[in-house]
Amino acid sequence: MESVQLARILSCCKLSTFAPPKSLVFRPSTQLSFHHLLRRSLPNLKLTVVVRSKKSGNGPVEEEKRAVRLDLDRDVSGSVIGLNLIPTSGDLEVIDTKVDVATVTKDEDEEIIEEKAETRVTYSIVFVTAEAAPYSKTGGLGDVCGSLPIQLANHGHRVMVVSPRYLNGTSTDENFSRVFDANKRIKLQCFGGEQEIAYFHEYREGVDWVFVDHPSYHRPGNPYGDSHGAFGDNQFRFTLLCHAACEAPLVLPLGGYTYGEKCLFLVNDWHAGLVPVLLASKYRPHGVYKDARSILVIHNLAHQGVEPAASYKNLGLPSNWYGALEWVFPTWARTHALDTGEAVNILKGAIVTADRILTVSKGYAWEITTVEGGYGLNEILSSRRAVLNGITNGIHVSEWDPSSDKHIPFHYSTASLSGKVQCKTALQQELGLPIKPECPLIGFIGRLDYQKGIDLIHWAIPELMGADVQFVMLGSGDPLYENWMRSAENTYKDKFRGWVGFNVPISHRITAGCDILLMPSRFEPCGLNQLYAMRYGTIPVVHATGGLRDTVENFDPYAGGGSGEGTGWTFSPLTKDSMLNALRTAIRTYKDHKSTWEGLMRRCMQKDFTWENAAIQYEQVFEWVFIDPPYII
Repeated sequence: MESVQLARILSCCKLSTFAPPKSLVFRPSTQLSFHHLLRRSLPNLKLTVVVRSKKSGNGPVEEEKRAVRLDLDRDVSGSVIGLNLIPTSGDLEVIDTKVDVATVTKDEDEEIIEEKAETRVTYSIVFVTAEAAPYSKTGGLGDVCGSLPIQLANHGHRVMVVSPRYLNGTSTDENFSRVFDANKRIKLQCFGGEQEIAYFHEYREGVDWVFVDHPSYHRPGNPYGDSHGAFGDNQFRFTLLCHAACEAPLVLPLGGYTYGEKCLFLVNDWHAGLVPVLLASKYRPHGVYKDARSILVIHNLAHQGVEPAASYKNLGLPSNWYGALEWVFPTWARTHALDTGEAVNILKGAIVTADRILTVSKGYAWEITTVEGGYGLNEILSSRRAVLNGITNGIHVSEWDPSSDKHIPFHYSTASLSGKVQCKTALQQELGLPIKPECPLIGFIGRLDYQKGIDLIHWAIPELMGADVQFVMLGSGDPLYENWMRSAENTYKDKFRGWVGFNVPISHRITAGCDILLMPSRFEPCGLNQLYAMRYGTIPVVHATGGLRDTVENFDPYAGGGSGEGTGWTFSPLTKDSMLNALRTAIRTYKDHKSTWEGLMRRCMQKDFTWENAAIQYEQVFEWVFIDPPYII
């Protein structure tokens, strides 16, 4: 039980309403505030009060100290409206000490331990995204929008995530089983008429998960397409999402009250790119959202939401705002001689109207301002370089933890690495490879496509298989490379295994069992597999690009007084020979310098890539974005 002096409470609290119990008189001479007391466990809090007890007759008044319990007084909605001082026994009168804090003596001051109240600025944050794990996920975007909101809510912010309610008739529909109808339907003006949408809601882990429901989200496939390619009406589907997201803070009384107009919108990629344009063109001219701000988060600049210029009239934007989205393809990219190349680019509209711009790594923030990495938007992004920053994504350290991972057969940590050797042996046995603890096991996990550099692996495998190594690949994508993986497994029976498809438990076991993870991506905005690998003591060998360059520190054996520094190997340029040279160096270090390799493993495992670290950096950007008035183009 904790005891505090009543004088302390009188000096630091304001009490708006007080309901005294029987025989208890409370006469404060100052306003009381109990905000910092509410952070404490009040049911066990005791106050020391002065008890005035009169003897019979005209005897003197005797005073004694007695403990009382401090309880919260709540209204029918559960809101705190006051404090109750409950006496343990007898008739008590709580006397206002009328002690000025400045006059407290040194001895008295030592008895009163003042706690400095922690101050934190909190925001009403609205994430707008095409996917959010576990409800929908195709890649890193789903991970970010399924994890970062929870971490920000843990920091005291009020957080909403707005995403479509995808129903495709498969087991993934179970992800929405706990989502309920919010009984709110609204009509949105776009695509030549009124489009009615409904809101669904789930409150989970401190976050309001809001789902926009419309028949266009109910179809087989993933959020963007099916086996035949991208859906032809994606502009319509995500225009609905943006309009609905702008209305949600105004019309949904979540937890009894709306988010209101002073919101911070975090819009992710082109699918949510109309939100800052709508704020600037549709709402602020009418005095709505004048105190709101928007931050564009670019996860992949290659996808921009480009459609023919004639589709602008469908977006529900004022006609005089066409310039914000106007886009003209260069001559070489046009389909025929009469093609004027005119189009609308939704991501471009978000770039020129958002208050700040973020990418998922510092390296990628720089790359998108270059001709090579800007996909035609580099000049516009360079013009906004002053508000462009990069923050590396985090990972689920509870899900990806070698000391407790349910998907791996043996556990290990920096204190004892023996479990990793056992994981390697178990993986070799599971894949039907010869059990050779001294043979370096190299892994690749990812999509089989051009971006991931799968062609380099394809051309390097014959030469690599000439060395004493084993190689395992997990992924799906281009049928050409899927078939190549199958044939390579037959060609190199004792050295190569290819798993076509994706399997979460297998991905964990490959990450834990391999010695080296190879990532020759042409571009990688952030990358997660290298973070998972380092968490498991698997050394990354990566192309020096984007988030890979930011997170993997090139190994230097001569630094640190000869003990070495770094967490892996980076290579550049992106060529087969450059990649093979980096792999050979890693293989030689593994075989010939065991103590150095163990140092590499431990440094990797000690790296902090938590969402907590990322959330702190996001909060710094939130502070910056509210310093200046809304950005006006």
